Amino acid sequence: MRLKTEIFVSALIRRVFSAGGFAAVERKGADAAGAIFIRQRFRDGRENLYGPAPQSFFEEDEAMGRMFEKRLDLAEAADVDALLKRETNFDSDLWIVELECDSVEGLFEVEG
Repeated sequence: MRLKTEIFVSALIRRVFSAGGFAAVERKGADAAGAIFIRQRFRDGRENLYGPAPQSFFEEDEAMGRMFEKRLDLAEAADVDALLKRETNFDSDLWIVELECDSVEGLFEVEG
């Protein structure tokens, strides 16, 4: 069984803080099953954006965990905002979580 989105986000935020970073919920979506987008901000103003990985990345026998793919790499904040606006227009139940940390390694699973 897959964790509710609210629980996954809460655990992610705790992991980021315990690793010495900062995290906040920028937009709260559906508690049970909202999609999660993660924006990783860097000190130079650029950002990485992670979104839900397509179901084709999951093996049939894998547990229903959450896997992400990098949608934007070292992009300008305006580009990230524009993509998130399009996604929000498509799915109003999505979550946006903002991270300020140097690395996301070990915080959530990224495909590839």
